[in-house]
Amino acid sequence: MNRSDTRTRTRTEPLDRRLARAIQRVTAAALGPYQAAVVRIGFAAAWLLFLLREFPHRHELYGPDGPWSWDMGQQLIANNHAFTVLMWSDSTVWFETVYALAVLSSVLLLIGWRTRTMSVLFMVGVLSLQNRSIFMGDGGDNVVHLMAIYLVLTRCGRVWSVDARRAARPGPTRDPLGPVMWVVLAFGLVAATLFIDRTGEPWLLVLLWMLWAAQGLWWLVCRYAPGEPRVLADVLANLVHNATLVVIMAEVCLIYATAGWYKIQGSRWQDGTALYYPLKLDYFTPWPFLSDVLAASGLMVMVLTYGTVFVQVAFPFTLFNRRVKNVLLVAMMLEHAGIALLLGLPFFSLAMIAADAVFLPTVFLLWLGARVRRGRDRLLPGTRRVPPGRRPAAEEPGPRTLVG
Repeated sequence: MNRSDTRTRTRTEPLDRRLARAIQRVTAAALGPYQAAVVRIGFAAAWLLFLLREFPHRHELYGPDGPWSWDMGQQLIANNHAFTVLMWSDSTVWFETVYALAVLSSVLLLIGWRTRTMSVLFMVGVLSLQNRSIFMGDGGDNVVHLMAIYLVLTRCGRVWSVDARRAARPGPTRDPLGPVMWVVLAFGLVAATLFIDRTGEPWLLVLLWMLWAAQGLWWLVCRYAPGEPRVLADVLANLVHNATLVVIMAEVCLIYATAGWYKIQGSRWQDGTALYYPLKLDYFTPWPFLSDVLAASGLMVMVLTYGTVFVQVAFPFTLFNRRVKNVLLVAMMLEHAGIALLLGLPFFSLAMIAADAVFLPTVFLLWLGARVRRGRDRLLPGTRRVPPGRRPAAEEPGPRTLVG
């Protein structure tokens, strides 16, 4: 049966049957597992590279030697109630501890080890550092800020993760480390509750307690009620994941739509010369020769300026046309790659490319994953593979662990 026959059969089905099929599709599985995994890997890599790149300057950016002193930060947190654990103490040791945990959680989230727990710690690290000095960033920090919160609610470790490999192993999964981590995190939440006047946003602390309790409840259901309660838990987790994935897509569309419409209102974007001016700023010219060559061509400047506006404004309207959407998606990723190269904003570009990846076709991601595995097998011949006959981790229930 070809695609046209399938569409005809779908249109002739009764409304209640189509509605039941849609509900079954939304609740039965976590949609877009590969897209969620790419978003997880992309943002974890962007934040990790930023932390490593700014490691020599960490004290000036977010620490005790920065122009935004601890006392000024404490006054700001008291007014805007932004979440950060760096206000617990002005000690250098405490700052180094938080920075190290932010780096470690980024690495573990990148490889997908205890993905659920690491996504929470990743969010805490991102919010703590960024809210400590809100004037540090290049625009990409806002995207990382939002996506760090969204990733907590997704099942982004279903594929391309250490958790997926552990779930694909035959036999029952034993996890003595999970309960230990769960108890340790409880002490961290108790400390955050005691310092609630310095932590900031109280609703986020409530969310952390809810996530901690949900992990304990999940472990109890998986261990003592593997029947209908486990199915209900999976349905709820799938609903939260799918809804969050829709929110991420809407967020990306909103970013491009607002950016494009604001550009249209600018006179420099209207006459096609907007790109020329940042190419002549020393702060945004890591490669002066390339910037001068591009700025010398009036035609290229005009084409890239108008093309940027067109792509950003048109992209949200092309989501229902797969081919046009994929073309504009490639154009946007190339645009951000050009921004990273010509304007010296690599972390902003990497964050935006990671956000764009939520729209990548599954076929392309499977092809990309196959190429990566082939390269990995060549470099590491002894890499263990999933045993024959096992289902992909994206189709299996998650590991029965307390944390992860």
